[in-house]
Amino acid sequence: YTGITTDITRRLKEHNHSNKLGAKYTRVRRPVSLVYKEEHASRSAASKREYQLKQLTKQQKERLIN
Repeated sequence: YTGITTDITRRLKEHNHSNKLGAKYTRVRRPVSLVYKEEHASRSAASKREYQLKQLTKQQKERLIN
């Protein structure tokens, strides 16, 4: 799962405990944990990077987090 947030602690809590606020993808994969994060100066920059990350293959994503 790849996403954007301004409050990572709150977002992880939503993914793990809320049936309304967490993403559908993470609801059936609980508990989720954070394995990688990046900070960006603007939401626009974060959105562009999120798109880039979503284009990576599973193998490329695994290399990134290791």
